[in-house]
Amino acid sequence: MTSLHGGEFTIGPDYLEVISFVGAAAVTRGSVRIKNAGVENLQMIRHVFERLGVTWNVDGNDLVVPADQSMEIIPDLDGAIPEVKTNVWPAFPTDLISIAITVATQARGSVMFHDWMFSGRMYFTDKLVGMGARIILCDPYRCLVQGPSQLYGENLESPDIRAGMSLLLAALTAKGKSTVRNIGQIERGYEDVDNKLRDLGANIQRVSE
Repeated sequence: MTSLHGGEFTIGPDYLEVISFVGAAAVTRGSVRIKNAGVENLQMIRHVFERLGVTWNVDGNDLVVPADQSMEIIPDLDGAIPEVKTNVWPAFPTDLISIAITVATQARGSVMFHDWMFSGRMYFTDKLVGMGARIILCDPYRCLVQGPSQLYGENLESPDIRAGMSLLLAALTAKGKSTVRNIGQIERGYEDVDNKLRDLGANIQRVSE
């Protein structure tokens, strides 16, 4: 049996966090540079976000999101409503569909989201509807989003990591004050997220109840 020996390894970036900050820039019409973003692994994700009217530039290993996004959903042939469907990596991952749904609420046009992998992924959309989003939950696996919609501040509960982050993005673009509870769910997947958003200019405070 060959013995183990030392080695050097580089831990890659978390593409879920990278794209979440892309979403934050898109919904707030802001710009952001994400350093060492692992851009070589984001081709399919980039394709989906381009369908939502969100693009980014690549500068070396950095991902740069400009502020002048079209936020216009690109229809399919003959003007048909496009479908964003999850699949196994390296296709569009299920963990990003919640972020994409929130982004779509701020884009002009209609788009169908289909996550066949997790039946409960779409249930958080009722919270977006409560904020003013126009979303039809077709079944546990699909929802139709029509945007753009003016979102308004709301008292929210984070149901899981990805939906919680999506609601946080919705709160950033909403008019008025929002409170997001159960943030421990978000922090399972996003370290120090409130400080990172605050450094980008978000008006966000951590409070105890």
